[in-house]
Amino acid sequence: MPNNCSTAGNRTTAHTALAPDGPPPTRLVLLFAVACGSAVANVYFAQPLLVTLGERFSLGSGLLGAIVTVTQLGYAAGLLLLVPLGDLVDRRRLVTLQLGLLAAALLAVASAPGTAALFAALAAVGALAVVAQTMVAAAASLTAPAFRGRVVGAVTSGVITGILLARTVAGILADLAGWRAVYLCSAAVTATLAVLLHRTLPASRPPTADLPYRRLLISTVTLFARHPLLRIRGTLALLVFAAFSTLWSSVVQPLSSPPWSLTHTAIGAFGLAGAAGALAAGKAGRWNDRGLAQRTTGAALGLLAVSWLPLALTRQSLWALAIGAVLLDFAVQAVHVTNQSLVYTVRPDAGSRIIGGYMVFYSAGSALGAAGSSLAYAAAGWTGVSVLGTAFSCAALALWATTRNAHSRAASRLSRRRIDL
Repeated sequence: MPNNCSTAGNRTTAHTALAPDGPPPTRLVLLFAVACGSAVANVYFAQPLLVTLGERFSLGSGLLGAIVTVTQLGYAAGLLLLVPLGDLVDRRRLVTLQLGLLAAALLAVASAPGTAALFAALAAVGALAVVAQTMVAAAASLTAPAFRGRVVGAVTSGVITGILLARTVAGILADLAGWRAVYLCSAAVTATLAVLLHRTLPASRPPTADLPYRRLLISTVTLFARHPLLRIRGTLALLVFAAFSTLWSSVVQPLSSPPWSLTHTAIGAFGLAGAAGALAAGKAGRWNDRGLAQRTTGAALGLLAVSWLPLALTRQSLWALAIGAVLLDFAVQAVHVTNQSLVYTVRPDAGSRIIGGYMVFYSAGSALGAAGSSLAYAAAGWTGVSVLGTAFSCAALALWATTRNAHSRAASRLSRRRIDL
């Protein structure tokens, strides 16, 4: 009995430390959003450059998706092995170190002499870019529950905006100074952000600072095995980001070939259309704070499925692509923000492990979409890509429809448990 009381007391103390009275300062939220967007953008810089990289490193059209896939696999490894460290060590030190190593990995990409070196460096970039998820968990831990949805929404909006603007920035820099300049410039930005965050983030002692690293990793798996809400939201993330990656990993191919034959800059500019949707979807966090998570999820998934109607007309109309991109990215952002706000509430004292485990599903979906879209385009052109993206979107909508009652019961149990505590 004394041990149980001690454990409960420790959890209560950790929860109190992780749940202050209000949101963090606006300047810190803004810095989190910018740093998260910059870190994740590194995973997606290659997408508008796929044709150029394929020519430079002698990769066929069916293998172009491997450039994205190897980065996403590195990202998945980082989510499993690095993000949980946010529950074990001081997040300020962890964020600063990861950003410094990420800058070094970006320099390695910029100087890669051959395919093997390029793939190894891209895998390292993916693994270290998970610092964004460490920062999402840090932002949530510095925020009172009543404000958590909007803060997570603001920071996650930075993530999605960074993903989308990555294409625009990469396209412009590649046209001006070549593809290697993209990674050189990003290395400089990443190093600068490391210094700023080291000066701004408060030092902290995580609630599981005495837990061995091996047990920390095992507990991540255990959390998802025990809580159906985590599994449902993780699977939704997998399907949603498979649809997202299906579009953005393959759209460069029809846009760079006749009848469009667009430049890197023009291809990257379509990221601006998607960013408009992502910025608008920042309201999803506020909707979650008002108890509208299920309605937001259902409406967003329906919108995701509908977005493939205009996207299917990409070879006939660039306006159709722009409209479809806004709809798709709005939907993805709304689901993603809602997911992260919900999963964090399962165990706030294990926030980094939960966010990291959830994002493994995200990364797996992104890798699946990248690999699948390359094969679909090689086999059936843009029609095959559109069918694949529609299938992922409809599967996500069907999953939500068939599990929403179980999801609601799980959420109610968690709510009652927090009240009891």
